[in-house]
Amino acid sequence: MRRVEKPWGHEIIWAKTDKYVGKILYIKEGHRLSKQYHRSKEETIMVIEGGILLEIGDEESMIRISLKEGMSEHITPGLIHRFSAVFGSDAKIVEVSTPELDDVVRLEDDYNRE
Repeated sequence: MRRVEKPWGHEIIWAKTDKYVGKILYIKEGHRLSKQYHRSKEETIMVIEGGILLEIGDEESMIRISLKEGMSEHITPGLIHRFSAVFGSDAKIVEVSTPELDDVVRLEDDYNRE
């Protein structure tokens, strides 16, 4: 396992093979990840603690979905998305994805990352 510090919290990479990756994302209350998409990476997330606001869609039509414990969402390549812990507590999310860890195209970022 490997812990990766992030400005919004941290992630634990608990599985990594040439075919899939498993992570746990810990998002601090009031923080959010980049508004982003992936060229190749495909992922499915499930909230296991707290709740998140998921912004998802394309540049013309983003929708907001409240995800609570036990709820999941599938994110395909090219789909713009952002996770936010805005419901009064930290959030913990399990993510299972294809192995392209560096495949991130950031469109907006609260922490001035490229």
